[in-house]
Amino acid sequence: MSRFIDILNRSSQTTAQAIGFRTTKAAQSKHRIQLVAAVSKGTTDNITDYVTGADAGLLRVSKIGSSASTLKKAIPPKSDIPWGIWPEETSQEEIQKGMKSGCDFIVLPAGATLVVPPDDSIGIIIQIDTSVAEGPLRTLNELPLDAVLVTPQSEIDSSLTWHQLMLLQRFGDLLTKPILVSIPSNTGADELQLLQDAGIDGVVVETGPDQPSGETTRLRQMIDGLKPPPTHKQHKMDALLPRTSRDTETMAEIEEEDEDDEDD
Repeated sequence: MSRFIDILNRSSQTTAQAIGFRTTKAAQSKHRIQLVAAVSKGTTDNITDYVTGADAGLLRVSKIGSSASTLKKAIPPKSDIPWGIWPEETSQEEIQKGMKSGCDFIVLPAGATLVVPPDDSIGIIIQIDTSVAEGPLRTLNELPLDAVLVTPQSEIDSSLTWHQLMLLQRFGDLLTKPILVSIPSNTGADELQLLQDAGIDGVVVETGPDQPSGETTRLRQMIDGLKPPPTHKQHKMDALLPRTSRDTETMAEIEEEDEDDEDD
């Protein structure tokens, strides 16, 4: 399995519940947001210098075909952290190249060509924005994907808003897969705490020569100081079994019997 996906799954494990029910995003006391440093495209030299403090690195590239050699040259063979690819071109050929590049995971937009990996050695993270409706959002739980990356609808978003937090809370309630969110580098501790409490499992921040230095280290320190999510937010329950017409009839019979007993 992908190293990073394994880390995400372990950090967002849910609490077992009685049959017929499940926790949508039950955060554990050891839950900690994962920090992913996305290295700006065009950066090829010393890219590991820009991910200090991160749990994973993510190389942004125009084409996956060119990223394989870049990864092998720029990243130590035994890197301390897993590395992924976030390509702009997502044709079938390019995605297949990415799956053979040696990367640990790959980020693909929802509109990318459907390509199923040959095994689970590479993690698949689907990229969506906050405009996705509830119906399609729920279907992500059943698809052969490993995690979801939520990005803002507009690149001009420079800070977290209450409206965005509302939407992210909805994602946290509806999705059972690990959720990652793109954030600006100036995100503060209070905002990170709110994201964690909303059920977010990881944050992705842009880094590279065009970004302020030391931001990943700053974010790492803030994440390490976050409090566990409140207990009342750890056990949101959803009934899995739909009520059938037979269930309705049975409930009506029970209510009828109760009324008879009261008359007696």
